[in-house]
Amino acid sequence: MERSDYNRALALAAIFQAASVVKDLAWRGYCDEHEFEVLVGSLFAFDAETPAAIYRGEANLRTGLERIEVQLKSGGKPPDMEITRYAIGLIFLERKLQARPEMLQALGDGLQGAERQVEYFNLAHESVIARLAEVYQETISSLGPRIIVQGEQTHLSNPGVAARIRATLLAGIRAAVLWRQAGGSRWKLLFGRNRLISEARDLLHRLNT
Repeated sequence: MERSDYNRALALAAIFQAASVVKDLAWRGYCDEHEFEVLVGSLFAFDAETPAAIYRGEANLRTGLERIEVQLKSGGKPPDMEITRYAIGLIFLERKLQARPEMLQALGDGLQGAERQVEYFNLAHESVIARLAEVYQETISSLGPRIIVQGEQTHLSNPGVAARIRATLLAGIRAAVLWRQAGGSRWKLLFGRNRLISEARDLLHRLNT
């Protein structure tokens, strides 16, 4: 994958979008269904090579692109620390995952198994989501430290909502892989934020015209 501001902005947008969906599910018990399906679909885009192809177009990451500007533009504390915490947690866990080849293999095997379920049901079917949640628990959750999701206990204790949260976190890990492959790093977030904001703005302007 080309290491460019364009690809980094889209990958970071996907991370922020996953973090936003997790927050919505945890606090409201539901989320934007299209955004959820776009994220879940990225887990099965095995042959796509760019973020734009993996997420089926820039427009599907609009929310994440908007989040880049909101979360990064201030010089101090981000306006939504919860979303920032999830995003940073995903990037950190992905780095730990790369050091565990046996876990990467287990993750790949789990996704291929879930893909076979997609062929019988559909992308957002509860059986598919339940399997993705299991894959997350069997792999990413064991890496530690776990991402602690805050929210309404009523929703967090709902098995269906909990499965959707874990599936979304798994999709966030996929986005973090793309961020790294595109040249993303902690330093890019700290010292390259203005370029990321500028790229996100250009992309949003193009989508709005």
